[in-house]
Amino acid sequence: MNPKIWTLKEAAAFLRLSERALYELARARRLPSALIGGKWIFPAEALRRWVAAQAEAGGRPAPPAILAGSHDPLLDWAVRQSGCGLALRAGGSLDGLDALAAGHALAASLHLRDAEGGGFNEAAVRAAMPGAPLVGITWAWREQGLITPPGNPAGLTAIADLARPGLRVMGRQPRAGSHVLLVGLLSDAGVALRDIAFLPEPALAEDEVAAAVLAGAADIGFGIRAEALRAGLGFVPLIRERFDLVMHRREAFELAMQGLLAFARTPLFAERAARMGGYDVTATGRVAFNL
Repeated sequence: MNPKIWTLKEAAAFLRLSERALYELARARRLPSALIGGKWIFPAEALRRWVAAQAEAGGRPAPPAILAGSHDPLLDWAVRQSGCGLALRAGGSLDGLDALAAGHALAASLHLRDAEGGGFNEAAVRAAMPGAPLVGITWAWREQGLITPPGNPAGLTAIADLARPGLRVMGRQPRAGSHVLLVGLLSDAGVALRDIAFLPEPALAEDEVAAAVLAGAADIGFGIRAEALRAGLGFVPLIRERFDLVMHRREAFELAMQGLLAFARTPLFAERAARMGGYDVTATGRVAFNL
């Protein structure tokens, strides 16, 4: 019977490495392994998957430990709290996808609605990186909608209400996933982008949208429920979206990513998501798509 757990000697034989070389890789956390009772052990199936991912990478240089893409307050908090070692570069979903394709980031955080089929992220990833061995891992489902002053004094109920005369709207930068989503929802409602009175300078992160409404600089914004709740503002839900972490399959086994995903399985993470509001984390860490 094939064992599910290999010893150092057995794993070294499988990999055709010296025991010393494997020991150094395990100690550096470069492959699936665990130190128990002073001895290194190796989960056989995880090691096989790791080898397959290495082969698919085809000698591609390891990217820096950067998570680029869309801003999300729960993700920001989890990266800091977990001590996973990832650096955040929030420039929008499309910028994150570009960074991933260029090898400038280990993973991209995305929330890009598919033009057809009602899915998220997979179509955009396929178009940007055709044929690449990528995996999308669910971070969370989020509620997106209209962020209003407390009590929603204008009585806004739908995306088309953004075109009401006199409303000052806080928008997002063009390469942000929220802007792409907003454009799609407006198109679905038969509203042209030019009909919206956006403020001259867009918000560069989710919290900036809520801050503008709270300060009275904008009458309304498009963003996530968590930021509206944090600022004590009103919220009109419009769509539930999936926010994914996308990476080459090999990078899913890297220590930084494994550390973040392990933290996302803890009660502390679930408690934080519930307290922030607007998140569903029941699918966090599951594979959303595998290309």
